[in-house]
Amino acid sequence: MADRELSFPTSIGTSDADQIRLLGQDLAADLMGKVGFGELAYWLVAGRRPTAGETRVFEAVLVALADHGFTPTAIAARLTYLSAPESLQGALAAGLLGGGSRFLGVTEDCGRFLHETLQGLPARPEDDAGWDAVALEAVRGARAAKQLIPGLGHPVHKVRDPRTPVLIGIAEEEGLRGPHLRLFEAIGRVHPEVLGRTLPLNGAGVCGAALADLGLPVELLRGFALLARAAGLLGHLAEERRRPLGMDMYLTVDRNAVYTDLDQTD
Repeated sequence: MADRELSFPTSIGTSDADQIRLLGQDLAADLMGKVGFGELAYWLVAGRRPTAGETRVFEAVLVALADHGFTPTAIAARLTYLSAPESLQGALAAGLLGGGSRFLGVTEDCGRFLHETLQGLPARPEDDAGWDAVALEAVRGARAAKQLIPGLGHPVHKVRDPRTPVLIGIAEEEGLRGPHLRLFEAIGRVHPEVLGRTLPLNGAGVCGAALADLGLPVELLRGFALLARAAGLLGHLAEERRRPLGMDMYLTVDRNAVYTDLDQTD
């Protein structure tokens, strides 16, 4: 059999001695200084350039998820930097690796939950009453299966997450308040009937709903949360250089550690 030249097709990017091609564009001539980073991130995943409205909603999501104070991810990044100051990439990675079902991962979990619920509908509701009926069935189903409903509740914002109404408002202004957001809002209205208490719709959840309404793959939504949080973590590491707190965090735990026998119970 004759040898054939190897080929690795990609629609992302290639380069040679004189040019870098990205998404079919000349990176230097067509993109640099002309395309924002958020717009480019959307384009890379969706395979198409977003509209101005889609870019606004998408970048609002990135801003909403960039930082939330001294979360475990930020603390992990700072302590890793304390331990290995020569490895900025290790500190940044440590923070990103903490993105899971309790922090950041809710963005994807909520988007997936909403998407799967919508896939099972024979037709989309036409009014709030219809969305409430769908939401009620979804909440009851999750409760019966003893599953948490992603996007409900927050460890800090007990009454209202300030990001949620703002993002819904931006999506409405841009004509992008789609079925995922409408279902998420309906869950916010009906869940007290099932759970017996009222929980806020959290920012990570509304971000997942908004991203799903933008047509982005629900399997990749956590990646956008990590993309946003990378900026926040870099900010924490920059602050750690200016005003170190990592050693105090470490010593506070270490100096208050108390030995207990393995069989000792509280």
